[in-house]
Amino acid sequence: IYADPAKRLELYFRPKDPYCHPVCANRFPTSTMLLKVKRRTKKKKQLDTEEQIQPEVRFEMEILGTVTTVYKFQGMSDFQYLAMHSGPDGKQTSMYDKVLMLKPEKEEFFNRELPLYIPPPIFSRLDTPVDYFYRPDIQHREGYNNPQVSGENLIGLSRARRPHNAIFVNFDDEEIPTKPLDAAVQTWKKVCTNPVDKKVEEELRKLFEVRPVWSRNAVKANISVHPDKLKLLLPYLAYYMLTGPWRSLWVRFGYDPRKHPEAKIYQVLDFRIRCGMKYGYAPNDMPVKAKRSTYNYSLPITVKKQVSHTVSVHDLKQGLGTSGASGAKKPASSRYKLKESIYIFREGALPPYRQMFYQLCDLNVESLQKIIRRNDGTESECTERDGWCLPKTSDELRDTMSLMIKQIIRSTRPALFSNTTSSAAGKEQLAYESGEDEDDEEEEEEDFKPSDGSENEMETEILDYV
Repeated sequence: IYADPAKRLELYFRPKDPYCHPVCANRFPTSTMLLKVKRRTKKKKQLDTEEQIQPEVRFEMEILGTVTTVYKFQGMSDFQYLAMHSGPDGKQTSMYDKVLMLKPEKEEFFNRELPLYIPPPIFSRLDTPVDYFYRPDIQHREGYNNPQVSGENLIGLSRARRPHNAIFVNFDDEEIPTKPLDAAVQTWKKVCTNPVDKKVEEELRKLFEVRPVWSRNAVKANISVHPDKLKLLLPYLAYYMLTGPWRSLWVRFGYDPRKHPEAKIYQVLDFRIRCGMKYGYAPNDMPVKAKRSTYNYSLPITVKKQVSHTVSVHDLKQGLGTSGASGAKKPASSRYKLKESIYIFREGALPPYRQMFYQLCDLNVESLQKIIRRNDGTESECTERDGWCLPKTSDELRDTMSLMIKQIIRSTRPALFSNTTSSAAGKEQLAYESGEDEDDEEEEEEDFKPSDGSENEMETEILDYV
């Protein structure tokens, strides 16, 4: 628990009881000392039996070290659900010897007639008291009638949406916006109050002049800007494509990539690292670990956010105090910048995540660019699936990239591929990767449906703006 600052310390009042629900302690930083105190008592000789002389008490203290972390049990103890059965006369009978199998048992143990015992599936998610601030009934003026509500709006939102005034465009839309919404202009002007924000605005303008289509991660890798301000700045300079080959990308106002064949290099490629024994590694051997895992589950109990605390002695020793804190932080010019690997694919390097959204111009591999440029100068039609590229271009890019990733894993972890000994097996493996076996490839990649993009990051980004 101490090794992971995000976890809470659990205390079980009955450690041997599997049905015991723990109480949790929150982690707090501190700067205190650990003392060793000895109490020494020295008895004095009694000269007179009638008078009682108090013994002499002396304390000895020794500093053993410093304490930098403490765990405090601040929450309430949750309900404890015991394996008990209530009889007709109200007498409680323990069922632990009947429901717990402590040693190998015979068949009779499982066929016994027992009263039903079903523990609760989940306990309270909160261990701190919460005040429910119920709103009082609204007192309307006399003669007020509630407005008519359509059936589709009967269930409302828990809170009002926080609009960022972005303009969304579908691939089928005929017109594209040439200027931002007035609300987007006013919102950005309201927050653009210092020279740093104006400088960021000019840098983003220059990026869109050089390249009219950008992904949000690519912008973050080229400009150091706070994420909250980037949400307001992007709708001020560009519109957002929802579907088509440029889905989840930001396009400069007035630029329509559907009318410019040179916009082919800005199309998006949804690439996912393939997993399976035919690719050389099982799910547990994936070269890139998942962001979240069910094995890392922690109790869903909310904790209060830790407030800023004074500098501890340990921090001062590590050079992270007031004098060293400023030196430890990144400079403002690169504080919010992401690494280039977040949007650029290079040969010999693994992607940072299992699912990546690359623009074709950011695939910095010559073999991949040859696949993209096969129809340069002969583009005739822009389709929703392939854009200005030849049909199945995305599939060929994914096959080639998957083969490159497999070669990286083979060079770093050859034990995973030790079973592939014969050359015939190796050729068969490459055939799977290159897409020569159509049946297996169809199982891996589903049939294309118009407007199908990513199902996680793209939708998350849309929700940020609506």
